[in-house]
Amino acid sequence: MTDIVVSAFYHFTRFDDPSALRGPLLSVLSAHDVLGTVLLAHEGVNGTLAGSRAGIDAAMDALRALPGCAALEHKESHADGMPFYRLKVRLKKEIVTLGVEGVDPVANVGTYVDPAEWNDLISNPDTIVIDTRNDYEVGIGTFAGAINPETPTFRDFPKWFEAHRAELEGKKVAMFCTGGIRCEKSTSYLKGEGIEDVYHLKGGVLKYLEDMPETESLWQGDCFVFDQRVAVTHGLEIGEYELCHACRHPLNKQQRQSPSYVPGVSCEHCISERTDDQRHRYAARQAQMERAEVLGVAHVGAVFDDTPKKGAGGA
Repeated sequence: MTDIVVSAFYHFTRFDDPSALRGPLLSVLSAHDVLGTVLLAHEGVNGTLAGSRAGIDAAMDALRALPGCAALEHKESHADGMPFYRLKVRLKKEIVTLGVEGVDPVANVGTYVDPAEWNDLISNPDTIVIDTRNDYEVGIGTFAGAINPETPTFRDFPKWFEAHRAELEGKKVAMFCTGGIRCEKSTSYLKGEGIEDVYHLKGGVLKYLEDMPETESLWQGDCFVFDQRVAVTHGLEIGEYELCHACRHPLNKQQRQSPSYVPGVSCEHCISERTDDQRHRYAARQAQMERAEVLGVAHVGAVFDDTPKKGAGGA
């Protein structure tokens, strides 16, 4: 077992002054050599960190010491190497961006469903199942029969809902996302819009893949994650996907064999969307990254952006 622990977490609470929390938290995390990203906003905290067992334990203690965060939960997995290149603690308007004023998961949220009960819920023909993740995430894996809203970013979900409101009114709606945070927002949003019979997968797809035996699973494919592992499968094993560093689209082995695929430069998703000048710059960056890898040092241009492809997704 690798000694790199990856911890994904979020907690909705109310921070009066998130900016006052940033410096002390950054200092503690830095002191314990953990890397990754933490987002702070008035509505709470969200992030993913990686480090040693002792480092992650200290990081979780520091996060739970934040105001109102004693009950913060986290989900752990493991990586073969450090999946992040730096530590960032950022201030945001929202810890996951829906872009709708007044949505408050602390006050109003859907019914949580444990992974053990999820199969029965989504197998019910009267249940409408919605994948709230972004289109590039859904493209590599989802639950059988789930609706794909085909949203480039989570901010696009309210527009999709308005177009399909009539189909959901009076129905039982089950929603899921990677780690649970987007469903906290989306179920709260739907209930605020008058859709009352709303459920969401507790702990998200990551918890389901961790707990549910593959022989009993209704999940099909891999689950995209926002770090250098790119995707995980049942048991949270690392999947086969790699990122196109030009457009940040996840690519499987077959897609990496396409004539359009040049590592760090292009793939079938972006070959027609980039100029020759852009590809020239990407090629130079890729050469620098490869040289840094040979030398055993991190390359700044290789930093995994927490907003792959077209926008922030969150967990």
